[in-house]
Amino acid sequence: MKLLITTLLLIFNLTLFAQSSNFAGDYNRTLTEEGKHKIEYKLTLNQDGTFLFHSYSKIQGGNPPEINKYGKGKWSSKDNVITFSSNKNEDFNDKYTLDFNNSKARFVTKNPKNKTDQVIKTKLTFLESGIFWMQKLDVFKV
Repeated sequence: MKLLITTLLLIFNLTLFAQSSNFAGDYNRTLTEEGKHKIEYKLTLNQDGTFLFHSYSKIQGGNPPEINKYGKGKWSSKDNVITFSSNKNEDFNDKYTLDFNNSKARFVTKNPKNKTDQVIKTKLTFLESGIFWMQKLDVFKV
């Protein structure tokens, strides 16, 4: 009986761990207008709970015409909401300037119970952020 209970607890804990790793991976979004503008967002959520973010924009007639912005820090998840944080001492320097503190994103994927042919891309939708252009931004899992 003890062996059965131990086995069930082990399987239950493994499934919980497997679900949390579903969030980790690369996400991106590219917005373009042929020959004029290009905006790219790339987010990497690492298994160890850290993240890297890169925003690139090339705007025709912009000043400067090309802009790169970077951010990094830690992420954690509860239910389907991912919370981002950045440590002022460790995560900021001349390159990494974006402050992801108080940023939250919802993990959206097709429900396993949904047996229809409807295609739902796995994505993160930013709900809150101190970075004004990040709010309501969708980045899609690669």
